[in-house]
Amino acid sequence: MFPFSLIRLPTKLRRRARRNRMSTLLLLLVLLVLLLAPFYVVYKPPAALIRYFARRWPDVLWQVETDEKVVALTIDDAPSAHTEAILEVLRDNGARATFFVIGSQVEGREARLREVIRGGHELANHAMHDEPSRSLSDEALEAEIYQVRDMLTAAYADEKVDPPNAYFRPGSGFFSDRMRRLLDSLGYRIVLGSIYPHDPQISYPSVNANHILSMLRPGAIIICHDRRSWTVPMLKKVLPEAKRRGYKIVTVTELLATAQT
Repeated sequence: MFPFSLIRLPTKLRRRARRNRMSTLLLLLVLLVLLLAPFYVVYKPPAALIRYFARRWPDVLWQVETDEKVVALTIDDAPSAHTEAILEVLRDNGARATFFVIGSQVEGREARLREVIRGGHELANHAMHDEPSRSLSDEALEAEIYQVRDMLTAAYADEKVDPPNAYFRPGSGFFSDRMRRLLDSLGYRIVLGSIYPHDPQISYPSVNANHILSMLRPGAIIICHDRRSWTVPMLKKVLPEAKRRGYKIVTVTELLATAQT
């Protein structure tokens, strides 16, 4: 006759194996969360992180503290073959935007810049080329900023409209203290934002629209891009829904005018 403990041994082993499997799965889940968390924070930064950035670099515009349901729409990499369609969807939804202009894309599209101004939108500076501005020397960056400034000034002069405040968005969105000092000396304010669907990399309009709408809050600054075929269908989803929620879509200058004092 076998001892009772030997009869129960297989059951104990099965339970121990089950616990080990559960522990392993739990550990893998924790590791997966730890691995993905930084990517999620970059993809959808929490409001507290944006507020920290605004305190850390107060000269850089991330968002605006306001009680009004108003958000700024900014569109990088203009003008392009898609600008006209973007202007049409903005017009259809009573929205205005700030277009950040890449100087190398202007030749042959000067009329588009004037059309942007005529539609009640505004133009801002995105340097001459689609490249990281932080990698440029002060001399090179200053020269590019002045080149684009002259293009924008000419467009405003043609429309007999006073240009807005001088805004600059660095290529690739990265800046340095050296760049901040240079921009300040040139009379420009760096404008980034608080809602960025990473639309240059993600080409799905519904995904990008859901990203923007899930982060919509008063005073937000949305960053999206011209020169992509999926921007117009994205805006066709975002703008009507934002309006339905009671939001007004405006330029950076108009958003700043609502700031709490």
